[in-house]
Amino acid sequence: MATDNISYFIAFCIEQYKTAKGLKGENVAKLFFDKGVVNYLSNNYEVLHTQSHQWLIEEIDEYLNRPGK
Repeated sequence: MATDNISYFIAFCIEQYKTAKGLKGENVAKLFFDKGVVNYLSNNYEVLHTQSHQWLIEEIDEYLNRPGK
């Protein structure tokens, strides 16, 4: 059950990010896997899934802009 919730959450984040940035879903999915966003979202699910979609977009942008990402 927890794995399903995390998977749905990651899919939700991909969709929200895609819409916010005007990108294709496949491009966002590749970006999220290549840059470790999927692992970040999964590892921090308990805190992140309670936030608004706008906050999540900003959090993902901040994560992607960290040195080494």
